[in-house]
Amino acid sequence: MFNNPSLMTRIAVGKSIGFLIGLLGFIAAPYFMPDVDPMLRWGLLFWYTTVGAVIGLFGVFTYHPLLQFPLPWWFRSALMGGWMNFVLVFFAHEKITAMLVAVLGEGSAFTSPFMIVPEGVVIGLLIGFCATKIGGEGKATVPSDI
Repeated sequence: MFNNPSLMTRIAVGKSIGFLIGLLGFIAAPYFMPDVDPMLRWGLLFWYTTVGAVIGLFGVFTYHPLLQFPLPWWFRSALMGGWMNFVLVFFAHEKITAMLVAVLGEGSAFTSPFMIVPEGVVIGLLIGFCATKIGGEGKATVPSDI
């Protein structure tokens, strides 16, 4: 099941690393914002697990057929991590703003909720690197008998 290269391995690695990052946020959130909503904590845990799965799944695509250019692992992973956190901002704008203000203080240049987009890029790079190193990439990850 986990033979190299394997799409299942990519997804498992992505979900595992995403889960660990989400667990870090789940545990650390009350230290930064004591009155944090439990739903936000659970949302962080499940969000980053999902981000890891999406980045792992996206590793099949190594070439863009319409734009005719290659998609190296670092481009795919950074794009998906940043995009997923960009979408997260629209779901939890007020809560993310409140958390950043609690951590960084009012009036800080980094209290915009869109500051989690670069965070998503870095997380995406970490997940993408590990998923590619352990699970491979491209067509080789999909069995030919499917």
